[in-house]
Amino acid sequence: MVSRAPMAAVFGCAGPELSQDEAAFFRDCDPLGFILFARNCRSRGQIRRLTGALRQAVGRADAPILMDHEGGRVQRLPNPPWRKVPAPAVLGILPCEDAVAAARLNGRLMAMELLDLGVDVNCVPCLDVNDPAGHQVIGDRAYSSDPSVVAKLGRAQADGMLAGGLLPVIKHLPGHGRAGVDSHLELPVVTASRRELSETDFKPFKDLADLPLGMTGHVLFTELDPSRPATLSKTIIVQFIRQWIGFDGLLFTDDLSMQALGGEIGQRAARALEAGCDIALHCNGKAGEMHAVASACAALSGPAQDRWQRALAARLPPDPDAYEDLRARFEGLI
Repeated sequence: MVSRAPMAAVFGCAGPELSQDEAAFFRDCDPLGFILFARNCRSRGQIRRLTGALRQAVGRADAPILMDHEGGRVQRLPNPPWRKVPAPAVLGILPCEDAVAAARLNGRLMAMELLDLGVDVNCVPCLDVNDPAGHQVIGDRAYSSDPSVVAKLGRAQADGMLAGGLLPVIKHLPGHGRAGVDSHLELPVVTASRRELSETDFKPFKDLADLPLGMTGHVLFTELDPSRPATLSKTIIVQFIRQWIGFDGLLFTDDLSMQALGGEIGQRAARALEAGCDIALHCNGKAGEMHAVASACAALSGPAQDRWQRALAARLPPDPDAYEDLRARFEGLI
């Protein structure tokens, strides 16, 4: 008997425990996986129970559970008891050799910390190139304003996560660093030329295009598609993300509940999938919105299923290094 493909969606949940209504909804719609935020994270035992309950709801022990645990302003695990992870920009100002070593070690530590909780995908590295003139929604979430440094440290951190058994997600394709407003609140409009974008913003993504998972940015690029932001633009996804950058991994939307995208939430999901995104990501755990997204999503497409299987194959068995030794080496560098 051939099992049906899961839904092309990833959902959040409302709190630290899975409600009966949420479990029933997830059982019925069978999303590919889930994503956790700070509101879902209280203690080691609690998070382990939650990740177990989410997988039990869909009946798949391998359903991916995501987190965007970047460090700095975007830390989902409370400190204490978990370590305070530095912002990516802290690594970017280190001498090159130390920066690369620290980024890789940080990735290894993240893998140990998250896999211990049942989280197996981290929405890192952020490959956006920091633009001092842009809105600080990216800011120190970027490693650097130098695209070659961003690429080098993004590669090191992704390699560290993969070596530890954790899947990385490159974001926000094809680049969010120039955005002049916060895409959580409104739609950024970038007017840079294709040449400027190719030489700067696209470069880290092109250098890491072989990685298996990626996420779009809710940014409108007037020189690429004057009417649709990247997440909803078939032109940008096909011609620039897939062809120019060369990314052929599984492509998630950024959170569909962000205010950069107009229209009803289900319509956003449908338009993103029609444009070429593989997975609709909805994060806030609001039941009505999740039902609307689910109604707009079909099962994972054949190409998306192949991309997901390639992603799983890229993950390595974790190295047996001791956590405290890795942490001491990391902290010695920063």
